[in-house]
Amino acid sequence: MTDSPAALREAHHADVSGGWLRPAVFGAMDGLVTNIALIAGVGGGGVSPRSIVLTGAAGLVAGAISMGLGEYTSVRSANEQVAAEVAKERRELERHPEAEAQELADTWVARGLPPDLAMQVAQALRRNPEEALRVHVREELGVDPDDQPSPWAAAISSFLFFSVGAFVPLVTYLLGFTSLGLALGVGGLGLFAAGAVVARFTNRPWWSSGLRQLLLGAAAAAATYLVGALIGVQGGLG
Repeated sequence: MTDSPAALREAHHADVSGGWLRPAVFGAMDGLVTNIALIAGVGGGGVSPRSIVLTGAAGLVAGAISMGLGEYTSVRSANEQVAAEVAKERRELERHPEAEAQELADTWVARGLPPDLAMQVAQALRRNPEEALRVHVREELGVDPDDQPSPWAAAISSFLFFSVGAFVPLVTYLLGFTSLGLALGVGGLGLFAAGAVVARFTNRPWWSSGLRQLLLGAAAAAATYLVGALIGVQGGLG
């Protein structure tokens, strides 16, 4: 079966609706930066490798749960807000159909459509209330009421990818190495790789996107390492 022209056009575009891609990307980035910075901070304080692993593992679990719950709450609240606005628009269409049709026509006229044609199309939509509702919501709110992201997809994606990102800087310790520099280096490679992958969806040069993420993560790690070193010295931990 041949795909429709509309479906073929859609295939050329990435998923930017915020379903799973956005929380996956941000989850992985947050997991990497959070645990790299956390490990750098406690490592700078002079604690033992065992304590670093314990801290990193706790950061992974706590951060993944927090990210998952945060994404679920955020997406569900946004969907509920859209649903409330859609219900409000439905009532307006039922109570003031002529005024709503005129409002829609005015919107199209402002975009360059001839007034007569704009009103003709707006009036034609009135014969299909559900389609009229969808068009009004798209034009007035800028959202598609039939294409809202799933809060569960966002939560699970964020939880899983945060966990993966946070696990990367712990790998060397779990393999038996005790070098803080090696762990941070592996974490830095993870940041660069994640940034390069993101470039596939944003059309940025892969090396530019990777370098940007690496520099941001390095800045966070440097800040927490300095704080950890200062506290370690003053508190007698070093």
